[in-house]
Amino acid sequence: MIKDAYRFLIPLLALAVVAASLRFWALSALGLLLAAFVGCFFRNPMRKIPEGGNLVVSPADGRVVKVSGLSAAEGEGGGHGISIFLNVFDVHVNRAPIGGRLEKLEYKRGKFKVAYDERASQVNEQNVLTILGESGRVVVKQIAGIIARRVVCWKKAGHMLERGEVIGLIRFGSRVDVLLPKEVTVRVKVGDRVRGGSSILGEWT
Repeated sequence: MIKDAYRFLIPLLALAVVAASLRFWALSALGLLLAAFVGCFFRNPMRKIPEGGNLVVSPADGRVVKVSGLSAAEGEGGGHGISIFLNVFDVHVNRAPIGGRLEKLEYKRGKFKVAYDERASQVNEQNVLTILGESGRVVVKQIAGIIARRVVCWKKAGHMLERGEVIGLIRFGSRVDVLLPKEVTVRVKVGDRVRGGSSILGEWT
């Protein structure tokens, strides 16, 4: 479980204890139930990172909802876009899809449309991370949703990342987009379930 959980867990557990001391059993049970949900949401399970310098792994757990081509402007000469939708029960810790240097981290204010909506990629609040690896650049977008109102990245521009390294979090339901160069062959399709750090999205050919 990541440290961000404690700011939610401690008040809920305190509520449960105080309510129990006053014999407000229903309120105490509610506090414990919410604490269990928070603990589940902020979990950070161990993942086996696949070997191979040419691989791109998923930055998030969830379901692939879109695989499409990119325009020259979107992908520096074209490429592929992959969108992953995370529901409230998925692991919400995000990971680096490739190893390399975090060239740029840009925060964009925006709306909070449903993360499943394609328009969320353009108009919702988001962090945009550009990572330069040995083979090329990969862009990751942490996109807030109608419930998720906070996108968090724990890294700064210039930081060296390892593939599969934990880089941030989106709270309570969200979307992650990955923009890949045209030299990458995509290995997933719409409907696939992926796991952050361990599922292979594509590979440089």
